[in-house]
Amino acid sequence: MKKTIILLTALLATGAASAQKLVIKGSDTLGAKLVPMLAEDYRARHEGVVFEIAAEGSTTGIAAITDSTAQIGMSSRRAKATEASAALAKGVSLKPTIVAFDGIGVIVNAGSPVSSLTKRQVEQIFTGDITDWAQVGGAPGKISIYTRNTSSGTYADFKELAMKKRDYAGSSQKMAGNEQIAAEVAKNPSGIGYVGLAYVHSPGVKVVGIDGAVPSEESVLAKTYPYSRPTFYYTNGEPTGEAAKFVEFTLSDEGQQVVRKVGFVPVRKL
Repeated sequence: MKKTIILLTALLATGAASAQKLVIKGSDTLGAKLVPMLAEDYRARHEGVVFEIAAEGSTTGIAAITDSTAQIGMSSRRAKATEASAALAKGVSLKPTIVAFDGIGVIVNAGSPVSSLTKRQVEQIFTGDITDWAQVGGAPGKISIYTRNTSSGTYADFKELAMKKRDYAGSSQKMAGNEQIAAEVAKNPSGIGYVGLAYVHSPGVKVVGIDGAVPSEESVLAKTYPYSRPTFYYTNGEPTGEAAKFVEFTLSDEGQQVVRKVGFVPVRKL
């Protein structure tokens, strides 16, 4: 994942030795697809801007704003009180801007007979209370759980939204990004994981209904899908300069059309 972002950055930098540099760090959910696509469209309208995009988890994005190593921090979760306090201690005021809405989809292997689960079953699977697919209507076999790593906002959000803040099963396997989770579930008939809305149609997987609801633009906006959430850009106070222009572009009709094209839910009706 990081290699893809670096390659994109290198391409954007070609022929722009004296360019304005915009550093964006944080969430893989936002940074693997959405923000690079927004950056491409932005540069088509603003020559001389170079992007450095590092998608390594929401925690790293918030830390980058606190440490002043990025102008924009991508995050799929809200900053914790401890993070806000740590930032204030350095004279940094963490300002969140909602840039898209998302639904965390629970995915299984495309060949799995399981097509729906209850919220209670999801909690029990990911905490390790349920360990065999036969317990939830599937073919007998040990369940393989794939989660994001601990720096991920999705890891934290899913724990809060789906698991009543309980710990993940000790057998769960931590992945660096959405694409990695989808790839592992696609090749493991016993696999289950979760991904952002932009990744629920990855090859070899299918999204399962949760108490009859599936993640979609309609269900996320209406909040009828239980694992819906906002996603954010964080800045040090009100953004300025090129960062302010990029935030404005992301929230514009053009930017929000990119949000929809990638698979996220725009912040308003277009």
